[in-house]
Amino acid sequence: MIAAMRAYVAVIDRCNRWIGRAVMYGIFVMMAILMWSTISKAFFLPSIWTLEMAQFAMVAYFILGGPYSIQMGSNVRMDLLYGDWSDRRKAQVDAITALFLIVYLGVLLWGGWDSLMYSFQYGGERSPTAWRPYLWPIKSIMVAGIALMLLQVISELFKDILRLQGEDMGEKT
Repeated sequence: MIAAMRAYVAVIDRCNRWIGRAVMYGIFVMMAILMWSTISKAFFLPSIWTLEMAQFAMVAYFILGGPYSIQMGSNVRMDLLYGDWSDRRKAQVDAITALFLIVYLGVLLWGGWDSLMYSFQYGGERSPTAWRPYLWPIKSIMVAGIALMLLQVISELFKDILRLQGEDMGEKT
């Protein structure tokens, strides 16, 4: 069981690290879209697609970067008591809170999946804006990002369990 946990952690961490590193460059995509929006408003006719496309790029950046953020320990936590605890105590509390997060992400994934299926089922749901893009691409990215975040939280739970059993999983921040 411990070997299976270690293998799971290695695979999921490698996958989310690769995706997170690639998605980091999404900031340049957002900058380019917003730059084009500014240029087109100043010198040409304003583009109707730029605001919504920037929002879609931001959603992809945020949701696909979330698992990497969790993996790196960049998520926000209240440090009032946590900072003074021992590594063992931190692992215990993190394991308990990970269970709550797994339930939350499971419900979120279920709702996201239903929304994605709705987009496909009714002939391609479209945004109600003037541009009217299909919504299934961004909904697919959201479902994939939530699934990756769920897998990463399970990885973090396994790391905490392994820490509690005396395994050296690196420093937890």
